[in-house]
Amino acid sequence: MKLTDAAAGRVREILENADKPAAGLRVGVKKGGCAGMEYSMDLVGEAAAGDDVVEDKGVTLFVDPSAILFLLGTEMDYEVTKFRSGFVFRNPNEVSACGCGESVELKQADPSMLAS
Repeated sequence: MKLTDAAAGRVREILENADKPAAGLRVGVKKGGCAGMEYSMDLVGEAAAGDDVVEDKGVTLFVDPSAILFLLGTEMDYEVTKFRSGFVFRNPNEVSACGCGESVELKQADPSMLAS
């Protein structure tokens, strides 16, 4: 996973304004929504066992181990438009998305991609 400058800036803001000290943001996927899966994000104080730690542009992401193959190659962005603001995931493993953009269908990446 990698972040755009906008995403890194927003993650930094969230960490700086957190109610308690946080080491970074854990990113994962969970079952839900009409397309089958949703991205999840939580502030965390430390890495959990098996987390893939991504340090990019001065912030730390912890990728949930169950989500690694679904998020391989993903770019996380933060967009502000006239109608919404939020994180956007540009994921090469996305097969389809629901009309509202809240959930996605993902396929696992080829595990051999982890070696590159």
